[in-house]
Amino acid sequence: MEKVQENSEIESPFCIIKKESNTSYELTPNSNKSVQPVALLRLSVFTPVAPKEKGKRDFLIDASEELSSLEVARQEGYTDIKIQGAKLSMSTDFKTWIGVISAFSKYGYSSEKITLPFSEFARMCGLKPTDINGRARARLHDSLFNLSSVTLSFRGKNTKKSLVTHLVQRAMLNHETDQVEIVGDSSLWELYRYDHKVLLGLKALSELSRKEAAQSLYVYLESMPAGPLYISMKRFRERLALESQIKDQNAIIRRALADLVRIGYLDFTEYKKGREIMFVINSRSPKLQAIGRSAKK
Repeated sequence: MEKVQENSEIESPFCIIKKESNTSYELTPNSNKSVQPVALLRLSVFTPVAPKEKGKRDFLIDASEELSSLEVARQEGYTDIKIQGAKLSMSTDFKTWIGVISAFSKYGYSSEKITLPFSEFARMCGLKPTDINGRARARLHDSLFNLSSVTLSFRGKNTKKSLVTHLVQRAMLNHETDQVEIVGDSSLWELYRYDHKVLLGLKALSELSRKEAAQSLYVYLESMPAGPLYISMKRFRERLALESQIKDQNAIIRRALADLVRIGYLDFTEYKKGREIMFVINSRSPKLQAIGRSAKK
């Protein structure tokens, strides 16, 4: 959803400024859309997670290139930026992260702490009212635990300062009052003011239920610039951060791309450039209205 307004002081992290017309428009999360910072979608923060991998603190990402444009990095001279934490799944953790973003979007960024009814937060995470039970509460608790484990480290060669913070500072689920309390870090609000954001369609994620590899590639492709793309099989493997043999990873990627074709999102061509497998992403249809097609050359 776009809402044009006069370009006064921008308080919302979801405002995009149009410099040529001195106006701005608002990216607004709702039941069909979620605003996501491009950097988190391009990096391997949310990936397919096998049952044996859950809870492992096994990812460490160099995010220097993606996050060096952040104001906090520019002002303090931070050039070495890393993200570390437990592997975050697409099936649960990403949906919970969508809920966190939606909650802060609705209840504002004037305070680091927000409180809202659990039932409302659960709906923001994609749960239906009939699915809200003890098991769902336990899953959301575990997912918030995983999100709070994600640490961002900022350092610089020519600065005496450094910063260590978390994606989620603190979260409390109170069963007695049926309330959720979430505490964020105000220094990360600027992450959502990053120049490039994605109004991510939740319909595709719903269509790809239980297909984490396809979900991961969908959010990755949605974070990329419009128009045709040229992406190697190696880059897709890096994005999914799988631990199986390369031939098995390639098979998973091809199945995931086929799922994106099936739901009407993707049209692509696969070809070989020497010994390297390449893909031309011919077109993407976030509204899932395209006639999906894959081809080999």
